[in-house]
Amino acid sequence: MSKNQDKEKPYYRLLTGEDTHAFCVRVSEALEEGYVLYGSPSCTFDPKANRMLVAQAVIQGEQGK
Repeated sequence: MSKNQDKEKPYYRLLTGEDTHAFCVRVSEALEEGYVLYGSPSCTFDPKANRMLVAQAVIQGEQGK
């Protein structure tokens, strides 16, 4: 990743989506990019769509500062 791309990365990100393998992959990719988990994950059930929705906040690790 170039220096310009590093500067463009937001310090804080809130990842949201349906509780699926794909969501877990998105969180894992953020961690591989140097983000760290910030707080506990949140979840809620959408009864109309019969699905679980989740959110996880991440912030840049010490390397990103």
